[in-house]
Amino acid sequence: MRRAQRIKIFIIIVVFLLSIWYLYPTLRLATISSEARGKMDSGELARLKERAVKLGLDLRGGMHLVLEVDKSKLSQKEEARDAVDRALEIIRNRVDQFGVSEPLVQRSGQDRMIIELPGLQDPERAKELIGRTALLEFKLVRDYKDMKALLDKTDEVLSGDKEEKRKEEEAELKELFKESPAGSLEAEMGTSEEEHPLSYLVEFLDQKNGQVMVPEEDIPQVDSLLSLPEVQALISQDMELRWGAEYKTYREGQIKWLYLLKKKSELTGAYLTDAKVTIGGGLDPEIANQPIVNMRLDKRGARIFSRVTGANIERLLAIVLDGNVYSAPRIKSKIPDGRAIITGIGKMTEAKDLAIVLRAGALPAPVNIIEERTVGPSLGEDSIRKGIHAAIIGMILVVLFMVFYYKGAGLIADLALILNLIFVMAALAGLRAALTLPGIAGIILTIGMAVDANVLIFERIREELRAGKTVRVAIDAGYSRAFRTILDANLTTFFTALILYLVGTGPVKGFGTTLMLGIASSMFTAIVVTRAIFDSLTAGREVARLSI
Repeated sequence: MRRAQRIKIFIIIVVFLLSIWYLYPTLRLATISSEARGKMDSGELARLKERAVKLGLDLRGGMHLVLEVDKSKLSQKEEARDAVDRALEIIRNRVDQFGVSEPLVQRSGQDRMIIELPGLQDPERAKELIGRTALLEFKLVRDYKDMKALLDKTDEVLSGDKEEKRKEEEAELKELFKESPAGSLEAEMGTSEEEHPLSYLVEFLDQKNGQVMVPEEDIPQVDSLLSLPEVQALISQDMELRWGAEYKTYREGQIKWLYLLKKKSELTGAYLTDAKVTIGGGLDPEIANQPIVNMRLDKRGARIFSRVTGANIERLLAIVLDGNVYSAPRIKSKIPDGRAIITGIGKMTEAKDLAIVLRAGALPAPVNIIEERTVGPSLGEDSIRKGIHAAIIGMILVVLFMVFYYKGAGLIADLALILNLIFVMAALAGLRAALTLPGIAGIILTIGMAVDANVLIFERIREELRAGKTVRVAIDAGYSRAFRTILDANLTTFFTALILYLVGTGPVKGFGTTLMLGIASSMFTAIVVTRAIFDSLTAGREVARLSI
């Protein structure tokens, strides 16, 4: 056997063994029982899933979102111009940390993004995480005197309005019922609640810290009163009212804290470098055995934080996220290391999502979901089943045709076809690419194209044999003369598939991927594998007749 022939066989064996190695995790996951899977070590199972062929959104089920960045509130043109790029990068970071395998996050047009999350189990959580603006601010809480003064002024204004309305109504009633005594009118009009309309709804005002406790059932009414223009006019321009993020249990009901904050932020999340979730310790019920988010600031943020905490010892510093106060710890001493915690989150999943959002950064502008599509796992399983059936039927028909029309040479082409499918699936596993329904269509198309090159070669060999040439010479001539035609045909299709991969999205991208891999693999099997088999059959002896 010639040296070149041995090298070919060695390359084929190496490629085949590598393919089996790459496909082993997929084969094991597909054949292992659910009981055995449950007994497997979680780390080993995770490694198998990581190395196995991934299924796309249309096969595995999941979520497809189209988002649009709202740039209407961005003032600067330059800021608005790159808002989509920054939002795309931030959302990509969030999705990567969310733990979804093979996600797709890409730009579509000027203001839109396409996001695909295969295998997603909690769509609502994903939407909240992706669209969250996450503006983190540190703001000082105003003291008891400021909050008490605001409440008193509010009661005075609201009570004055009610007194005027009361006098008007009383005058109307007197006109209607002039015989009625004034005392009976007074009994019907006015209560202590009307004299102090806002304070009546407040459970109590914390004299130590200055925040106000409001029962859950009274929150809508308090919100309505605070939104009145005459009440808003009482709030100083350097102050603002903010609700706590979570309901708290008090006695037998639920309450929320209402805080009066300094409007200007002392520090923002722009200086944040890391955020991690831990379980709090100690005796404080706000922290002990509760999920907390530990934050770390960069050098500049740490300097600012050190200055703010040093100058405001014994004051409350509210940690405000998206306009809600998550916690308002008292500053006990100067904090020079740039570390802080967020408490009062409630659930571990919420704490993890918050940490993800803080690490990834705040969106430069709000994003709106303009299209949402969820694919169920049952639809994906049905698509897989039909795709596999189509591939098997197509392969059987091609195999039978090749054996019927080209006899022994057709069997060689069929062997190359089987190797071609193994190589394509192994390449998908090795590249960690996702197999989609159009990807299966690309594989089915590859089945037909894989034997196309062999058909050209075999027809050339037949012509050479009819011309009276020997089997050895006919094989050499058939491969050499068909090679250029095969190369031209496959190159044009390969570049088309490459364009689909680069320009297309989602399913189109999957089709382009499998088509490119199939073309490259079919070229290898048709020219290298089948030629090596023919050379092995004719090496060292004279073959009088070829079954073709």
